[in-house]
Amino acid sequence: MTTSDANPPAWVKSARQLERERQRRRTGRRSASVAAVSTVVFLALVIGLLVSSPGWPRVRQTFFSVGQLGDAFPDVLRGFWLNVEIFLIAEPLILGLGLLVALARSLTGPVFFPIRALAVGYTDVFRGVPTILLVYLIGFGVPALNLRGVPSDPAVLGGAALVLSYGAYVAEVFRAGIDSIHPSQRAAARSLGLSHVQSLRFVVLPQAVRRVVPPLLNDFSSLQKDTALVAVLGPLEALRQAQIHSADTFNYTPFLAAALLFIALTVPLARFTDHLAARAERRRAPGGGT
Repeated sequence: MTTSDANPPAWVKSARQLERERQRRRTGRRSASVAAVSTVVFLALVIGLLVSSPGWPRVRQTFFSVGQLGDAFPDVLRGFWLNVEIFLIAEPLILGLGLLVALARSLTGPVFFPIRALAVGYTDVFRGVPTILLVYLIGFGVPALNLRGVPSDPAVLGGAALVLSYGAYVAEVFRAGIDSIHPSQRAAARSLGLSHVQSLRFVVLPQAVRRVVPPLLNDFSSLQKDTALVAVLGPLEALRQAQIHSADTFNYTPFLAAALLFIALTVPLARFTDHLAARAERRRAPGGGT
């Protein structure tokens, strides 16, 4: 073996390849510059139209009062932690409930018909009832039953209503993920000696869960916002605190404080969801890897 065979020459990009890369960089910089300029011009037009409107002084005083924002923000922030607690407790419960319902709907055989019918009825009913109505029905209806051992805390009852409502949506997301797995995957697992439960646990579910992560995160972004619906039952969460301050001062700036807190939590989650969706699309593309 010669020296040239042991140490092959390093690969060097051709002049045409280097020119293509330079052209792509120039195009990228040009596109970014055009996007930045158009964004600045658009925002300037919107802000100018808003500020020049006849009712702007009244709107600024009513919705954008810095003093009212500073006074209400500590209480709204304190209430926002209750929203976060409801979200963190409800999320794993929704995942578990949704997965169980999806698995129930995937059962085969006539003996499992009652379970499938119950799962279908649950998803149909709780997806059909508006979430705020469900909060009212559970929040005020369950305490009226005077059942021993059933919690009467409005935050708990409101969280239970969110779990029941979002569990139906998440169940359909899981079911779509399970149905998206090609039947050959199950057949291959069964041919290796795995039982139906084992093939579902070790072959189907891991792939299905990975596929439905982006839509699940979208649902949980909506869940974080819908925790504000619990305010109708009376717990002092962010929206309720904003309502109290607004009722005292007849100023709506506290609602802006609550909105900013929700935005600070949901926007990063939305961008993370977009990142996961883009990564999944690249993996599915030819040559995208695993």
